[in-house]
Amino acid sequence: MARDPRRTVVALAQKLGLSRNTVQARMAQLEKKHVFLSFERRINPVSLGYPLMAFISVHVQQQKLGTLAVELAGIPEILEGYGLTGSADLLLRVVALDAEDLFRINGKILACDGVDRTDTALAMGELIPFRIQPLLERGSADN
Repeated sequence: MARDPRRTVVALAQKLGLSRNTVQARMAQLEKKHVFLSFERRINPVSLGYPLMAFISVHVQQQKLGTLAVELAGIPEILEGYGLTGSADLLLRVVALDAEDLFRINGKILACDGVDRTDTALAMGELIPFRIQPLLERGSADN
């Protein structure tokens, strides 16, 4: 599935030598366990007109973190957000139309209740794209 994610259940069943129903049941179990990421991860923001990517470190008031996460999720240009240990509290991956748009987005983040300050770093290029194949080839952690 990692090599050919568009393969149908029937094609997977043929490849594995299993019945379609067996493969479909196993796929349903994997979906229930949240093994598969959403299809959204495969859409390139550049194709939607957002060529600029940045990472914004956010310093927050900890007691407001829960409501802040909900408020930040309302900003469409924020693609991902992670809680961190270390000097910053959150790391946000954002996309923008250009530098002026990034300034606007940063302003929206700073306007959120509970945000003390932000530090922004522009992504200059993707050196290692998201991947899972090396982990699959390595095997499970139980081995």
